[in-house]
Amino acid sequence: MNNSILNQVQTKAYSIWNNAGILDENIEVKARTLSTEEAIGNPEGDDFPLLRGKEKLMEADFRGSKGQAFTDRFGDFSSSLREIAEMNLDNNFRRAIFVSTLNAVQRSLGQTERTIHCKDEGPATCAPKLADYIEENYGNPKLALVGYQPAMIKALSDRFDMRIVDLDPDNIGTVKCGITIEGPYQTDEAIENVNLVVVTGSTIVNDTLGNFLFKDKPTIFFGTTVAAAADMMGWTRFCCQSD
Repeated sequence: MNNSILNQVQTKAYSIWNNAGILDENIEVKARTLSTEEAIGNPEGDDFPLLRGKEKLMEADFRGSKGQAFTDRFGDFSSSLREIAEMNLDNNFRRAIFVSTLNAVQRSLGQTERTIHCKDEGPATCAPKLADYIEENYGNPKLALVGYQPAMIKALSDRFDMRIVDLDPDNIGTVKCGITIEGPYQTDEAIENVNLVVVTGSTIVNDTLGNFLFKDKPTIFFGTTVAAAADMMGWTRFCCQSD
């Protein structure tokens, strides 16, 4: 097992679940792929990744508590907690299984909250509140947004000087709110020239989250995917409309 950030999270989860006495229980945790309607309802706009079929939400259910994770590799899965806690996290599907399970179990244990994606007008309501949060806590920073989130792009670009980076080839080179979306090869340059980094929590599933933890500048993670991991590791997360 390598020493990636996610592996550190997995090691902590193993310890927590072992101490809670649930590793050896014969408990089934199921992850299923949600339809777009189940996942986010009918938000304003038609360019959310979920609406365009680029990603799905995996959902784990543990003792009635649900946890979700964005992923581009999805399907059904069922096993014991022990198997998931010891799973080799070597692809996005396995990482989505672990992360959605982590969110569900930690919610069940009362150690995290807001693990269910907001629906309908939620994203449009959340984005201006994020802008307010940034202004209140960081002043007027130049920021980099990592991950294409249309409502946040609109709200943040109205208030801050910003750059946007995304992995999706269909987004790279397009212009949103007057800002050209840059690709992964521009990430280092974009981050070097800003004071604050705002990052989609789904980076924990593609195992790039560790690239956005810095000693010399703050990072805010957004979304439900990173909920439990952020609480476990002490990362800043903003997600005000999720359940």
